[in-house]
Amino acid sequence: MGSPFRSRSISPMASLWPTFLVLALSASSLVNADDTSTVYEVLQEYDFPIGLLPAGVTSYEFDNSTGKFTVHLNGTCSFKIDSYELKYKSTVKGVLAKDKLSKLSGIQVKVLFLWLSIVEVTRDEDELEFSVGIASANFPVSNFDECPTCGCGFDCKDVDLRKGRLSRRFSSS
Repeated sequence: MGSPFRSRSISPMASLWPTFLVLALSASSLVNADDTSTVYEVLQEYDFPIGLLPAGVTSYEFDNSTGKFTVHLNGTCSFKIDSYELKYKSTVKGVLAKDKLSKLSGIQVKVLFLWLSIVEVTRDEDELEFSVGIASANFPVSNFDECPTCGCGFDCKDVDLRKGRLSRRFSSS
């Protein structure tokens, strides 16, 4: 007696169809997952506060497998926080890992009269250590709970741009 199933030859394209379908569905779910996360959410996934980057990032690329990232701003971004002047180039690059940002480029801090590149940021519990290579400084993580704004940092309330300068407006009640 023969088999109840008849033998049919399957074309090579028809046999590859399920493979293409699985690959297409997998790729679309990865793209959708990446497209829905902001760069600020990615920072939080790696245990960093959002305030390490200024508000207004226009786009970013992140490679999950290597940790390499590129962040794009609308232009250069400068602001002052307390006694520190910071400058972000329009493109910031580095490598992101749990509790460590390394190989940074595009972020500078003014120390006395010199602009030094911040090359690494490390989180140790509730402290962030910022390294410029030859020296480092520690700050509480809570100092970076909010994103600074280009031009005014965290001191933007009642700031008005007039004749290319920042001036503070006072109001009386």
